[in-house]
Amino acid sequence: MVHKWTDAYFYSHMMPITSLKQLDRSAKYSYQDYLTWEFSDVVELIKGRILRMIPAPTTKHQIITGRIFSDLENYLRRKQCQVFIAPFDVRLPRKSDHADEEIFTVVQPDICIICDEKKLDRRGCIGAPDMIIEVLSPGNFSRDAMTKYQLYEEFGVKEYWIVSPGEENMIVYLLEDGKYVLRGEYSEAGDQIPVTTLPGFALQWSEIFT
Repeated sequence: MVHKWTDAYFYSHMMPITSLKQLDRSAKYSYQDYLTWEFSDVVELIKGRILRMIPAPTTKHQIITGRIFSDLENYLRRKQCQVFIAPFDVRLPRKSDHADEEIFTVVQPDICIICDEKKLDRRGCIGAPDMIIEVLSPGNFSRDAMTKYQLYEEFGVKEYWIVSPGEENMIVYLLEDGKYVLRGEYSEAGDQIPVTTLPGFALQWSEIFT
């Protein structure tokens, strides 16, 4: 593993990391590094680069995230697939080698569904979830609509939803032949939003946004 050798990187391996300021934001870090950090900031690793998350989501963001999670959790009770809500580490390894020092992408999706129990361990999920839902907050549109879109497509997340509390809409993408295609955009009170990962189940727009 090759790191950019800087004072910040040197000290990160010689002393406890209790502040994000101690890290070199241009350096490349692994999940092994991530596990040693002791600061309260919630961060993600995108191909080794640190991405700081929005510290305090809006009230509307929390309400909508909670409603979606609740509907999914109620439906999945006593079923094989499981739903998780952030904070929840999803590690995306590039190879079959799952060693901590070889994993450079760790994300915290707002909501994710995992149907393969072999991907779950005490630290979260290792490998691509079947479905990820990201709920937008002010300032994270490019992260979820561009960076995360490309990332989840690359690592094989089969279904990706982007939910906008401000616009009160949901955009649904499905993975086909390694690329995301638009399944639909839902923004009206009568809309039913089918969950492809869960055949026969749909969320109701009015129950999420009203």
